[in-house]
Amino acid sequence: MNGSGRRRRRPLAGSPGGRSVPGGPCTARWIWVGGIAAVAVGGVRGARHRANAAADLAALAGAAQVAAGDGGACGRAESVAVGSGARLVRCQVEGDVVEVSVTVDVIVPMGIGALKGVSRARAGPVGGNGVAWRDTARCTECQ
Repeated sequence: MNGSGRRRRRPLAGSPGGRSVPGGPCTARWIWVGGIAAVAVGGVRGARHRANAAADLAALAGAAQVAAGDGGACGRAESVAVGSGARLVRCQVEGDVVEVSVTVDVIVPMGIGALKGVSRARAGPVGGNGVAWRDTARCTECQ
């Protein structure tokens, strides 16, 4: 005890008067790995959203080209996809309907490498039966 009646704390062995944090470096590593994983997941999600938007816009641009009576629907779809940061991998025109498939590349940290976000979209005129995916039934009474 010191003169004021309180007990003095003794520093821990090997510590210059302070307490060490048990597992501090290990905890910091796990926080770092968790942060990198969150960035990787965010990048992949962002690429997926970019691919979806690029596919939608490319299909709509191609369908607008078909509706205007001009040729080159797939060329227009490709230029819109490239402008959206994607690559057009498939374009098919059947009548007034344009189907596209695009990919977006994303680099994932932690040595995982590059991944591809793939998306497809379909656009065309909406008539009495709507526009349905090939080989799928569509309910017209419930709309």
